[in-house]
Amino acid sequence: MSMISASQKRRSLRQQLLGSQAVRAPGIYDGYGARLVEQAGFTAVYMTGNGVSATLLGRPDVGLVDLTLMTDHARRVAASVNIPLICDADTGYGNVVNVRRTIMEFEAAGVAAIHMEDQVSPKRCAQMPGDRTVIDFDEAVAKIAAASAARSDPDFVLIARTDSAGALGLQEAIRRTQAFAQAGADAVFVELKSNPDILKDILAIKAGVSVPVVVNVDSAKDLRNLQSSELKQAGVDLAIYPAMARGVFGHAMSAALSHLRQAGNMAGYETNMFTSAQYNEALGLSEVEAWEKRFD
Repeated sequence: MSMISASQKRRSLRQQLLGSQAVRAPGIYDGYGARLVEQAGFTAVYMTGNGVSATLLGRPDVGLVDLTLMTDHARRVAASVNIPLICDADTGYGNVVNVRRTIMEFEAAGVAAIHMEDQVSPKRCAQMPGDRTVIDFDEAVAKIAAASAARSDPDFVLIARTDSAGALGLQEAIRRTQAFAQAGADAVFVELKSNPDILKDILAIKAGVSVPVVVNVDSAKDLRNLQSSELKQAGVDLAIYPAMARGVFGHAMSAALSHLRQAGNMAGYETNMFTSAQYNEALGLSEVEAWEKRFD
């Protein structure tokens, strides 16, 4: 597979965000999942910090993953596909000085975009029960301004996320997104919980800014039935699905383990699993062998 550059992936994502349909980025936590997303025909992929914490540490998303762990992992994932990789960058891993290094490291890793949130540290996954505590307005805006100024590639996409809606209300979240956009964010992301007015909330966020809007579909469950064009009409430019790979794997693996424990063998379970041929094809073994044969 001929790989395209990080800058090309970043420009591709920017163009997609301006398209007539919402960009859908399924959530993964490793290169295997990213390749499956690309092979399924999706044009962007999302690496969830929650999933990375689970797969690398076997622990919940409570701020245990640091910058080095995340960017080292992201570098390998980004290199495995030709579609843009969007990454969770938590709180930027510190203050404005840390944020500067955060941008440098994610750029060097070949990532197309990150989202950075305004939670206090240590953060907690927004999908956990309860509302999140956020830093004050001025500090949050300063961190986004620092992140924007730290970029060496102008095509690197900076998504500014706020988790303030739950504790401080939607209007505060909108105020923050507006300030984030003015500070240099390329897109904004309000973490929302499912509620009867969520479609109105998203349209209100969209109306308040001139940059693309990102929505976590796993948190905003009312959006799960919408197609790409319907998401766009609802004010969503980029829809991320963080729980996809981690949820599917957890369910499938638990079912397989239960079968093995109860049946004592894997007889009859083959239809629920990839064959060796399917697995090797997903990883590009035929391409590796063709390369090897070329120089044999």
